[in-house]
Amino acid sequence: MKKILFLLLLAHQGWAQQVKSSSLQTKPSKDSLSIYNRMLSPAEMKQDLELFLDIRKKANSGLFHYRNQKQIDSIYKWAFKELRQPMSKLDFYKIILQLTDFEGSCHNYTEPDASLVRYFNQQQGFFPFALKYIEGKIIFNSKIPEIPVGSRIISINGVGDKKLMQSFYKYMTGDGFNETQKMSGSVDRSYGLRYLYEYGIKDRFTIRFLAPGATREQSLTVPAVSLEKRNANLILRHSAAVDSVIDYKVQPKYSFKMLNPTTGLLNLRIFSMADGPDDPAFIPYVAFLDSTFRMLSNHKVPHLILDIRGNPGGSDPTFEQPMMYLTDSSFKENTLAYTIFDNGIPYEEYFWGVSTSERMSPEAKAEGKKMLKDYFPGLSNGRNLQNVKYNPVYHPKQPAFQGQLYLLIDENVASAASHLASLVKGYARNVTIVGVETVGGYYNHNGHMALIYELPNSKIKSKFSIVYVEQDAPVKPDQPNGRGIIPHHTVWPAFDDFMQNRDTQMEYVLKLIAKKP
Repeated sequence: MKKILFLLLLAHQGWAQQVKSSSLQTKPSKDSLSIYNRMLSPAEMKQDLELFLDIRKKANSGLFHYRNQKQIDSIYKWAFKELRQPMSKLDFYKIILQLTDFEGSCHNYTEPDASLVRYFNQQQGFFPFALKYIEGKIIFNSKIPEIPVGSRIISINGVGDKKLMQSFYKYMTGDGFNETQKMSGSVDRSYGLRYLYEYGIKDRFTIRFLAPGATREQSLTVPAVSLEKRNANLILRHSAAVDSVIDYKVQPKYSFKMLNPTTGLLNLRIFSMADGPDDPAFIPYVAFLDSTFRMLSNHKVPHLILDIRGNPGGSDPTFEQPMMYLTDSSFKENTLAYTIFDNGIPYEEYFWGVSTSERMSPEAKAEGKKMLKDYFPGLSNGRNLQNVKYNPVYHPKQPAFQGQLYLLIDENVASAASHLASLVKGYARNVTIVGVETVGGYYNHNGHMALIYELPNSKIKSKFSIVYVEQDAPVKPDQPNGRGIIPHHTVWPAFDDFMQNRDTQMEYVLKLIAKKP
């Protein structure tokens, strides 16, 4: 049942951009965009926005966590003012995006009308090249003779690099107020559908760039390509070898190896190795961890690198398992968890399901309601507290790792993975954290169970998680509220390492280890 409602934050529903070539139909003319992106009347948008806000108030337990009532009222007052004139579905979608981003939850996701998504995916209007966020700049990441790898992109179709990056921030939600994923994602993950949403369908792209070591800007105009061609080009990008090291779509979900006689590397790429303790795949995962830590103990390995970079999350109780070998303290998944509604699903007539790609069947919905009732049995004083049986105490396990632990994190660590990082920072013995602040929060988040609603006029689908969770996270002086897990050593990928295809963050950890006596 967890598989029905529990959220796996998979790069914000990347399915929408991953259309297989076999599903690409004859490309309609660009004039037909008006059919899919029709104009909405002020009355239609007002109805959708009023419903959107009321659903949020009835079902979203985190709506007022990072923003107070006055702030929420203020941004909705702005949104309603924007609706005085007819507006396209896509422009209305961008308003909804800003509202969902403002809430401060990395589990929020919003998608335009599915027919509009399909239309864009069928167009020969995609940017053909790979780009990379390096040291605050847009860096060219494809191997073509006209633009050298490592060139700084100054502008695309006349829009400057800084404006380009800022325009994509609203598409990437994060817990609280941190912006690390927005920074890199505004380059690494924004030149597929998001570029088309933001800037429209283009026949060609004029790229102004500054080659490495050059002082004079150059310009190149290239034709737009299909999504299929763009995806093929991305596979051949310069940084593919290094990127693939932490890509959960490429690597095993979990693995271990000895880098040298004194240093082990435990990779946890995604916590979808099992849906729960009753999943047959859970036992092999637990056995793998046990054998790994027995080997570390038997050989008295002094250094362990735990690499969870790029891990988008998964299900309980997978992420708690490694933590039990790394701490002297007992811990829980949370100290408080609740929803804000009782039986059933608020505004059920607009409820879509838990995946934007498929509407939930009546049978699955009925089973989901039973599970909700079991997990959250009754509303009292505005809170429907989690059934205590689903929040067990986890105790330290033997053989405990007694050496120096190095946790590698980055801006794409979310949900269950950032929850593990929070536990590691709060309770692990002898830990040094290296990398970039996670998109998932340290102290709290909205997670676990996701609901998707479809607005009746615009057909926008909005996804949010209904369970407010206070994590079992001790207060730390370097951990302000509303931030992700902040590393002890902040290390972003460096330009020279990008050019040489070196892993900056791993190299940094290995240098720390080399300095140990």
